[in-house]
Amino acid sequence: MENPLTPEVLADPVALTRALVDIESVSLNEKAIADCVEEVLRVVPHLTTFRHGNTVMARTDLGRASRVVLAGHLDTVPLNNNFPSTLRGDLMYGCGTSDMKSGVAFALHLATALPEPRYDVTYFFYEAEEIESRYNGLYLVAQAHPDWLEADFALLLEPTHGIVEAGCQGTMRAVVVTTGVRAHSARSWHGVNAVHDAGEVLRRLSAYQARRVTIDGCEYREGMNATRIHGGVAGNVVPDRCEIEVNYRFAPDRTPAEAEAHLREVFAGYELTVTDCAAGALPGLEAAPAREFLAAVGAAPIGKLGWTDVARFAAMGIPALNFGPGDPNLAHHPDEHVEIGKIREGAATLHRWLAAA
Repeated sequence: MENPLTPEVLADPVALTRALVDIESVSLNEKAIADCVEEVLRVVPHLTTFRHGNTVMARTDLGRASRVVLAGHLDTVPLNNNFPSTLRGDLMYGCGTSDMKSGVAFALHLATALPEPRYDVTYFFYEAEEIESRYNGLYLVAQAHPDWLEADFALLLEPTHGIVEAGCQGTMRAVVVTTGVRAHSARSWHGVNAVHDAGEVLRRLSAYQARRVTIDGCEYREGMNATRIHGGVAGNVVPDRCEIEVNYRFAPDRTPAEAEAHLREVFAGYELTVTDCAAGALPGLEAAPAREFLAAVGAAPIGKLGWTDVARFAAMGIPALNFGPGDPNLAHHPDEHVEIGKIREGAATLHRWLAAA
């Protein structure tokens, strides 16, 4: 395949976004797009480029006092009759336009266009963010080449509709179990119905008052919800077991251990097993590059409601923020699109931040 990322395309973040969208890169199929990105970066004289799997990293080494990371994932969710891209007025439609090839375009454009940034910059384009963590390129590089990610600040170019979203919530999944005694449904009084007893678990969830926590001026609204219920043996059997899957989104001032303790308090008296957990990330606003980036944006940040890979940077001791042109409400949507104006505005903001004297 001839590389569509020509010098003319690289010079225009809008054209670059469309070219990236038109390289199909559903998770685990990122080789073609990684090849194109690597080929472009290898010939840029002010960058040193490395590759791990289908993750590409390029960096300046100018001896600056601080280093920042611009990171974006190359993969998308499966196509849904939204490939290749189309233009309709000021909107660009297509899989990955919002999440997050418009953000990737920011980093790739700056990598080739800005030879003398005010900080040393690591440009990080990684695979498999949309699927299980074991495939995630950021996770894999953190294990194999942690030195690639050393920095004073990171900017994750996830869709935020041009607003800075600070930190992120933690997330925990748990299974709450009710138990009973099996019996024939014609003589149900000989048994105890575990599905009926799940009503108390659901009542506690309905009555639950979620916290709203403000950290460094950013509000994080927690949430606790039942997401699945499994119960039943047969159409004529009183069930003796019911499992309610609960997802708890917690503010980043709570550790995973504190989140689990809170879940056990809410569901006291029931068997509870945590099945999955990812810690949140505090806002990360104190690093000097972060403060200077916020000044370039010219608007106050808000708390990120959801989990993103900023948490992986936070776990490495690197403060990180989310910023991208796409609308997060359109991520994974069949009608996914991005506003062309947001691409131009965001690219100008990043250039103003990195190029400032």
